[in-house]
Amino acid sequence: MTKPLVALVGRPNVGKSTLFNRLIEERLAIVEDLPGTTRDRIYADAEWGGIIFVFIDTGGLVPDSADDLVASVRGQVQIAIDEAEVIIFLVDVKEGVTASDLEIAHLLRRSSKPVLLAVNKADNESRRQEAMEFYELGLGDPFPISALHGTGTGDLLDALLKAAPSETWDVPTEGTRIAIVGRPNVGKSSLLNTILGRQRMIVSETPGTTRDAVDSVIDWNGEQVTLIDTAGIRRRGRVEPGIERYSVMRALRAIQRADVALLLLDATEGVTEQDAHIAGYVVDEAKGLVIVVNKWDLVEKDTYTVQEYTLEIRRALKFVSYCPLVFVSATSGQRVKKAIDVALDVQQARSIRIPTGELNRLMGDVVAKHAPPSKRGKRLKIYYATQIGVAPPSFVFFVNDPELVHFSYERYLENQFREACGFEGSPLRMTFQRRR
Repeated sequence: MTKPLVALVGRPNVGKSTLFNRLIEERLAIVEDLPGTTRDRIYADAEWGGIIFVFIDTGGLVPDSADDLVASVRGQVQIAIDEAEVIIFLVDVKEGVTASDLEIAHLLRRSSKPVLLAVNKADNESRRQEAMEFYELGLGDPFPISALHGTGTGDLLDALLKAAPSETWDVPTEGTRIAIVGRPNVGKSSLLNTILGRQRMIVSETPGTTRDAVDSVIDWNGEQVTLIDTAGIRRRGRVEPGIERYSVMRALRAIQRADVALLLLDATEGVTEQDAHIAGYVVDEAKGLVIVVNKWDLVEKDTYTVQEYTLEIRRALKFVSYCPLVFVSATSGQRVKKAIDVALDVQQARSIRIPTGELNRLMGDVVAKHAPPSKRGKRLKIYYATQIGVAPPSFVFFVNDPELVHFSYERYLENQFREACGFEGSPLRMTFQRRR
């Protein structure tokens, strides 16, 4: 499931950042009574009606300005408009309809995206009546709101639920979706081209050649597989504004809609801090993960090379020690097919369901082998467990007191479950709940 993107667009100083902070219920965007405070796009999640949206705060849009900085902001806003599924166009009731509002409205109509017109600073009944002037923009019903006080924002969000295309919430489930992720220039596009047997993506030594997340559907031994090539994800401090930042956002969204991610490492460089960050993104989204060590043909080898590399990777990425490792060469095709086969095995592991009876017999053996710890003289008791979901496998343990669960014992339970049931490459979700 992907999260619909919603861009907040409008002239400078109409209250976009204030509305952004109101919607996400957090003071994330800088708010000043000065035009142009927000220059880059800011992204944050917010939930309404059971749907998680990604809101994008943008800089003030000045349609006709030759100033270089203003032009840069305009480029950022255009990227947000192109990326978004829905646009909230914010105007200021105090200033009424301006020439800039009319030009922005014309720009938004050409985008063919759903547009919600929010008339800000409508703090009293008189101003709410004045908001009706904005029908002149030809964008449908105006929504009078006060971003500062929160009035009217519920109606705006209800309209957002209706406006956002539902296909962005539920991605079709036929087949397995595999995202190819990693730092720039580790060989993601080369890997995809080798799998497909044709030049699907441009391959270059220049980092950042791929800017969009691109899908390729293939038949793999009778099973439909969608391969998603993504832009390289740099460290946050090294991401340049503009197109590259847009590319990184697309890569993160590709992880959201994938079932399994292939994390490519560069065998000639070893594991970097950014590799660990990207693995963390995959775990946060509860997706399956296969670690693919690329450029293996460029490494000088002896009898112990694979073992040494495996130990190094496991040490650097110990929080995903449950994930399989595959050593490949995207340019020669060495073991590339195995990477896909392993990814499909991981997807099967994500779908394992253990019957409640079998699960609780396993629980009895696990607890008998290593009794739960005590805390301040009180011992944790696990009464029973049940599996509540798959992809990822999710379990609820009913206990006497959830506060007695130490992270080390939770890790012990996870390791025992993996040893008994598999779950290779898939994160597990464990919740401890007081029995009533």
